[in-house]
Amino acid sequence: MRYTISLALATLTALPAMAEVPRVVADFAPVQGLVATVMGDLGQPDLLLDRGANAHSFQLRPSQAAGLADADLVIWVGPEMSPWLDRTLEGLGNVAQLRLLGIPGTHLQDFGASEAHDHAEDDHAEQDHEGHDHEGHDHAAEAAGHDDHDHEAHDHDDHAGHSHTGTDPHAWLDPANGAIWLEAIAAELGKLDPENAATYAANAAAGKTAIAALDASLATQLAPVQGKPFVVFHDAYGYFSAHYGLTVAGSVSLGDATAPGAAHLKELTEKAGAALCLFPEAGHDPKLVAQMAETAGVKLGAPLDPEGAAVEPGAGAYLATLQGLADTLTGCLAQ
Repeated sequence: MRYTISLALATLTALPAMAEVPRVVADFAPVQGLVATVMGDLGQPDLLLDRGANAHSFQLRPSQAAGLADADLVIWVGPEMSPWLDRTLEGLGNVAQLRLLGIPGTHLQDFGASEAHDHAEDDHAEQDHEGHDHEGHDHAAEAAGHDDHDHEAHDHDDHAGHSHTGTDPHAWLDPANGAIWLEAIAAELGKLDPENAATYAANAAAGKTAIAALDASLATQLAPVQGKPFVVFHDAYGYFSAHYGLTVAGSVSLGDATAPGAAHLKELTEKAGAALCLFPEAGHDPKLVAQMAETAGVKLGAPLDPEGAAVEPGAGAYLATLQGLADTLTGCLAQ
């Protein structure tokens, strides 16, 4: 009997431990939506930011910092978007992370570069990307994935806000990037959880099909408003406008936490006279935009929501964010 029990215990000891689905934390709703799409029924990624919070200048609560420390993987846009998270992860030590702006093939552009972009002409393979930071300590500028941008042009001072110069981090608003990121997320999860790697890959493939379908639908929806100028609250829509051939005539705020100066407001108000619509933004006081719209005699649109502050977290969050932008823009411009 002792021999039988000992043999059974030895057999159990020899068996490999059952792998658990990784605990993943994503920074804000569109990213969490992409991760949830890849994870499918296997698990639900945690959403780090409170709904409606500003991704550029969020302040973590102690419980949220503890959640980051317990994560198997943190998936986030990168320090260009959320410098505070870069410092937090550095302080936590060896936290595995995937920086989306550093994923090979990601289309990056500078602020103000909203010309239509042809993804087929890009040769991303020649660029040196390093999107995977498993040590949690590589915070050099090149870790963001592009050497051809001046990352030191960013002013990441917490009190001054996010300076709108250099690389534009709002890259999730280009659906081609979202499709690329799905594959990278699946590959990363597959490394941590090999038993479910095929499921992650299949979910990512299905997610890419859904993005392609939405992309085609949005192109048709937005085609009638191409060339119709509009003004936004802040410069966050370069990827979206370039991808769909839209015309952003200007932005009210030069930075996310920077009040626009009188000279800029005067110039923009004059320019807005040629625009059809002026859009406030979710999470920001719409009063200034409403006053400008009245002064310039242009229509006031509904708030744009580039960070998905109003969408329901989960697998549909990424698609809902893009669809919401298209609906808000056409709701005013198409009238």
